[in-house]
Amino acid sequence: MALIAVGLNHQTAPVALRERVAFTGEAMPPALGELAAQPGVQEAAILSTCNRTELYCTVEAGAEGVPADWLNRHHGLTQARVDEFLYRHADADAVRHLFRVATGLESMVLGEPQILGQVKDAYSRAREAHTLKSPLERLFQNTFAVAKRVRSDTSIGANPVSVAFTAVRLAERVFTDLRQACVLLIGAGETIELAARHLGDANVRRLIVANRTLDNAQALAARFGAYAIALADLDRHLPEADIVIASTASRDPILQRAQVEAAITRRKRRPMFLVDIAVPRDIDPTVAQIEDVYLYTIDDLRGIIDDNLRSRHEAALQAEAMIELSVDHFMGWWHAWHAGNPVVDLRRQARDDRDQVLAKARSLLARGRSPEEALDFLAYTLTNKLLHAPSAHLREAALRGDAELLQAANRLFDLDPATGKQRER
Repeated sequence: MALIAVGLNHQTAPVALRERVAFTGEAMPPALGELAAQPGVQEAAILSTCNRTELYCTVEAGAEGVPADWLNRHHGLTQARVDEFLYRHADADAVRHLFRVATGLESMVLGEPQILGQVKDAYSRAREAHTLKSPLERLFQNTFAVAKRVRSDTSIGANPVSVAFTAVRLAERVFTDLRQACVLLIGAGETIELAARHLGDANVRRLIVANRTLDNAQALAARFGAYAIALADLDRHLPEADIVIASTASRDPILQRAQVEAAITRRKRRPMFLVDIAVPRDIDPTVAQIEDVYLYTIDDLRGIIDDNLRSRHEAALQAEAMIELSVDHFMGWWHAWHAGNPVVDLRRQARDDRDQVLAKARSLLARGRSPEEALDFLAYTLTNKLLHAPSAHLREAALRGDAELLQAANRLFDLDPATGKQRER
């Protein structure tokens, strides 16, 4: 049996192909059932995000290519169309890959935390679809433990590396409690939306969204409980803002020096913190010369982001070492499981013997035999069944003079060689 991972991601495939092979939430349960039912596939889990689609399976020998073939057929794609973009990992490499994915080492943004939640979702969906057994179940549990340890023991996710998050983190340095701050967002694009999400997580006291198109501002504001205004009303609301974050596609500055000077006067010199993350700039750079006004540009943020990325790369080296140890640990379990567990096998055989003898004893009762006869049959027959094979092998060992095996049997059954009886416990 082999443990395999097959898939494609933002590093290997264009977005058009990633869209074709993605699985929606509604499509996941039937897809899992279909994949697990393929010849030779024992278990299956599917991880599908905007940046990756990956299949994790245990398969019988000779069926290693079945999951990739199924992926092509399921999405109506030719093998030549997809194969050049697929990566395939087996056994230890598959384990290592999942550990790296869950810890953010394979993400577009190194160390980003969202992927771990997506891996947990993939695990939950596979459990609900009943496509997991012992190996993948244990692999995912190990994955979550590794990811937690990497997060707690390294700084891989400690420093922001997105422009929006860095802008909000800078604001937190000036206003240590954003719950007391009013924030004005200028723009309604993706970066401003991300900033609004981070500010919402920080429970900012008041959030205002300003945009040239009021409808766009209102649509964004509605998602985050903010107040929407048009750019024409900017001067009226600017004095309220402790923090301003601007990111529009305007070719000319949105905020001029005179506007900020008027606002700081009306604020009675209470400081204002402004972040301009637009290119071209949205805020007149001479605003930085105004007393009690602190202006950061995209270049300032880039310097912070570069420092943070260096810090994450250093943490990633620590994470890699932790992952390697965890891979070795899991593969030790995998090889032991694959070779079979004699304790599990022995207990399973004993249960089977018990059930067979118990059924016959019940049959005796049903035919009118006395309870004493049924109990005698049960005890005698079950004892013989359980001890027949060990007794036969021990007799052979005694005839061969195999003292080592006989001593091992004494230890196994906790027998006293002098008396032949089981030791008291």
